[in-house]
Amino acid sequence: MQRGGFLRFAESRGAKEEEARRFFGYDGMGRIDSARCRDGIMAGPSVRRARSNTAQGKAKISEPFIIPRAEHPISRALISENALKVLNRLKEAGYASLLVGGCVRDLMLGREPKDFDVVTDARPEEIRKLFGNARLIGRRFRLAHVRFGREIVEVATFRAAPPPGLEGESAETHDHNVFGTREEDARRRDFTVNALYYDIRDFSVIDYVGGVADLKKGVLRMIGDPVTRYREDPVRMLRAIRFAAKLGFRLEDRTGAPIRDLGPLLLNVPPARMFEEVLKLFQGGYAVETYELMRTHGLFGFLFPLTERSLEVEEQHFPLTLVPKALANTDARVAEDKPVTPAFLFAALLWEPVRQETATLASRGMRSNEALERAAERVLREQLKHVTIPKRFSAPMREIWSMQSRFERRSGNQPFRLLEHKRFRAAYDFLVLRADCGEADPALASWWTRFQERDEAGRREMIAEAGTAPSPGKRRRRRRGRRRPPEARTTPQ
Repeated sequence: MQRGGFLRFAESRGAKEEEARRFFGYDGMGRIDSARCRDGIMAGPSVRRARSNTAQGKAKISEPFIIPRAEHPISRALISENALKVLNRLKEAGYASLLVGGCVRDLMLGREPKDFDVVTDARPEEIRKLFGNARLIGRRFRLAHVRFGREIVEVATFRAAPPPGLEGESAETHDHNVFGTREEDARRRDFTVNALYYDIRDFSVIDYVGGVADLKKGVLRMIGDPVTRYREDPVRMLRAIRFAAKLGFRLEDRTGAPIRDLGPLLLNVPPARMFEEVLKLFQGGYAVETYELMRTHGLFGFLFPLTERSLEVEEQHFPLTLVPKALANTDARVAEDKPVTPAFLFAALLWEPVRQETATLASRGMRSNEALERAAERVLREQLKHVTIPKRFSAPMREIWSMQSRFERRSGNQPFRLLEHKRFRAAYDFLVLRADCGEADPALASWWTRFQERDEAGRREMIAEAGTAPSPGKRRRRRRGRRRPPEARTTPQ
């Protein structure tokens, strides 16, 4: 969202959060006030009618439930100016023009959407003609990206659900460029709460599958038969976990029950696609909750099998905590709007198997540096079978790992050289993380924290206190003593 849109959102957010709380019975953070929503207390007659459409877990298409503008919390002041431009131009050209998906869901919950997706009955080529700043993308399904500087508004055409019976690779390779009606478009979406539409013509919210009722109850429900939908695209299981963690929702029983048994289907997903999914899972600000749900439902091991195996090992009767602590740090950085690098994330996720393999190789007599290199190579080779890690991230990961032993060398000019390394900050953060988990010496992490804060004279003083002080100039090579001839040696009497 551009700055102008954000300011308009900020000015209206307080009032709209209160309106969302009144509408849904939420506490403003996406959590439900169950006492207010129990037994449909908050729902009017039309909402209860929509709820009947999803009785016993069946999300069937029926007459749409339409909420007029006066009865929902979405205002145009909360919508990106550029998204409004797209919506209005489509409307003026005579096409259907609606917001759809996560942006509608988040606006209904009083949250700020990350982006805005538009859906229409205009075909991709018609969209491109209508917007000079549009570019068509996608192979499985063609859609348009309308670019406004750094903001992109995605515009898709209503599409129909794929033919029944497609699973796995067949579903991946099937031509999805089958356009449909708004009703068909709603049915082919994954979860009821993601199938809400906001119509720019009359500013109403349209619900075909009981999504509003599920928003009120805090339930994440799959549209259609969950087993069939998961078999069509196993990544939907990861999306179910991600949305449940992000929204703080409960997985509806029929939606959550098959996940553990169908987890092996993830092995059929291309590793390159899994890389993008991992970033969505763990860089959205809800990594800890996502991680816990993935392990609860047995999915984490299909993405990181070596890490899952290593986490089963306890050290001194205590569980290993580096991964959850790293994810908590990631969540904190996202909340503070600080950058998060995939290299650090994957370095943390794979450190335990690397560390344990390094220890195994070292116990067989291999030198520590060589053992670490060999362990990193083995772990990455196995991991790439499940999740692709581009070299631009795997190379920094290996540097972060290899630099850990260098922090222990605090003599001479070595600390100064390490401080100048381009990966120093990431490696230092990783050292602090290890110290927090009790794996590395907290005193060592504290020393490096203070070392960064001191001037050069102070740093040399710290080095002198830690061991051997460095020479201020070029380091002189120590001369070896002259070997004495045998006849000059004296034999003690």
